[in-house]
Amino acid sequence: MTTHGGLPPFLLGFPGELRDRLVAAVLSGAKTTTTGLLAEYEREGEPLPEPGARSVLVDSAERPLAVLEVTEVNVVRLADVGLPHALDEGEGYASVAEWRASHEGFWRDVERLAGPKAPPFTLDDDTLVVTERFRLLRNPAPDTGTGPGRDTGTGAAPDAAEGPAPAA
Repeated sequence: MTTHGGLPPFLLGFPGELRDRLVAAVLSGAKTTTTGLLAEYEREGEPLPEPGARSVLVDSAERPLAVLEVTEVNVVRLADVGLPHALDEGEGYASVAEWRASHEGFWRDVERLAGPKAPPFTLDDDTLVVTERFRLLRNPAPDTGTGPGRDTGTGAAPDAAEGPAPAA
């Protein structure tokens, strides 16, 4: 795994339009939560994120853009994800049902791409997911827009326009 200044990368979605749209949402301050499947963490042997952990947000080209800090992590049933979390994903969801439909589609694609070696996969109300809340510590450097810059300390992203342009 590539590190940036000793910090691991914070990867959102797949590289390409999806990742760049999600990165833009983080840099604008719209996206402050994300969700993953607990089974995916287990399959990959990845530890769950922990509050206080820092990572570097990267775009599709793996350029470091910002430093993020995890503020909250919960393992919950899919059915128990609430509207505040769904709204804070910053993707324009108006309801938990919209959020869930979008995420289930994404997770089914992930499982399909995992191939025949992946264990059987079921999505239902009892599927365990990892909800993560984070804050933006450092936004893109104002001079280049390509590296972690100043510490905002507030979770705000005053220079968000320097990140990738959101997809239409």
